[in-house]
Amino acid sequence: MSVQQPHAPTVQRELAARIVASVAQPTSARTTPGLYQQLLRLLAAGRPVSLAELADASGRPSSEIEEAVAAWADAEYDEEGRIIGYGLTLKPTPHSFLIDGTRLYTWCALDTLFFPAVLGLAAEVESPCPATGHPIRLRVDPTAGISALAPPTAVVTVVAPQQPSSLRAEFCDPGRFFASADAALPWQNARPGMSILSVADAYQISRPLAAALTSSDRPASCC
Repeated sequence: MSVQQPHAPTVQRELAARIVASVAQPTSARTTPGLYQQLLRLLAAGRPVSLAELADASGRPSSEIEEAVAAWADAEYDEEGRIIGYGLTLKPTPHSFLIDGTRLYTWCALDTLFFPAVLGLAAEVESPCPATGHPIRLRVDPTAGISALAPPTAVVTVVAPQQPSSLRAEFCDPGRFFASADAALPWQNARPGMSILSVADAYQISRPLAAALTSSDRPASCC
């Protein structure tokens, strides 16, 4: 089994476009990029975010914030109704995401690759291979990209469902780091339409997701 290598720019754009379309569902926070970026920046401080704080940070009326957030399926809250996760989360997941000494987590492997660009902060990432249990470690810099990848054979699984009813369950949860392409093959075989990418290629196809969250407050689009 060899890693799927979307080196051709056209192939990369097609896969990136499918991924952006997959996450740009009406119930996704990513359909309001400016607001979602503000939420990510607040969560990066390592504490829950109230709707009032989100309204202050975004410069939007509280009523508008409440309406937008109410539509976000899969958002995580604490007992006080504060947001503790959406893509970036305070709740432990397999994907550890260390920034500025604060340990956070992400919903999927792909999140770890483009959130540094959205936040403007480098991240130390660690995630166990579901097949071997061995940790995959890497550093992701917002400008320099991937470094210190161990093992160097590590890959990322990516699936882009057309109309997911749950973005987290159908798009995020299947997206994992594996120690090698061979280790990822059974995972791929159980999930039709899944791609296995080198970490470098996964980083490249994730870049439009970062661009959609940092360019303007409009529905995410690609390329």
